[in-house]
Amino acid sequence: MKRLLCLILISVLLCMGCLAEGMDMPAWEYPLEPEILENKSGYITLVDREHLLGSDYEPSDLVTINIRCVSSIKGDMLRKAALKAAQRMFDAAEADGMILYLKSVYRAYSTQKYMYNNRLNNVGRDDGVVAYPGSSDHQTGLGADILNLEWTKKSGMTPAFAQTAEAQWMDQHCAEYGFIIRYMEDKEAITGIIYEPWHLRYVGEEAARYIMDNHLSLEEFDEEWHAYIEDWESRGGDFKELLRIRAIPNPAEVLYTTEEGEEEISLFP
Repeated sequence: MKRLLCLILISVLLCMGCLAEGMDMPAWEYPLEPEILENKSGYITLVDREHLLGSDYEPSDLVTINIRCVSSIKGDMLRKAALKAAQRMFDAAEADGMILYLKSVYRAYSTQKYMYNNRLNNVGRDDGVVAYPGSSDHQTGLGADILNLEWTKKSGMTPAFAQTAEAQWMDQHCAEYGFIIRYMEDKEAITGIIYEPWHLRYVGEEAARYIMDNHLSLEEFDEEWHAYIEDWESRGGDFKELLRIRAIPNPAEVLYTTEEGEEEISLFP
């Protein structure tokens, strides 16, 4: 018991020291946790004409898709977290009577370049239908075109897909699985891309709920959270230091069981 009390006291003192280091910082009031905005996973990375990916960029955790898709993309890939989330979403949609199909997933830079140049040759201008090379969500491995069976049989995709029950279900529920509608109907002037109710982008559940609840484009979200951190730091905050402090484990919460079955506190996880 004495050892237990001693360890609790030490853990409390350590935690107080950690908190004291951040006492001069203003309170963190942004709706999302700092760790989400740290973006270690890259899930909220903005990719567009102003934020291009390099021609050699390829996600390190791409996995082969193993869920319902059109035959032409069998063997193609998504990032692991996005694929798992898509599977959960497909299962939930099916339970509600909606059968979804993957139409397009990860695209390498070279594929984007070919598609873009082909569109230019056919149309004669950049009409916002095909993303400029390096600006496509598909290169992140987090973007996916998702359709119903009827639309998988069409030669192209248009905003009219939004009238289908499947598109409306995705609009209402995609955030529950970490996805957003990447190119919204009334955000074309911001995104530079036409309305694509079929194009979903994985950002993680917390970020997706916030973005969809507030009807933000990814561009608006990116600008908003960067502006918040800039303002927060101008008031005395230090984002990197805040992350460091929050990453220090609370020893009082790290428990282990001894051979005798007595629950004790460990200072080291």
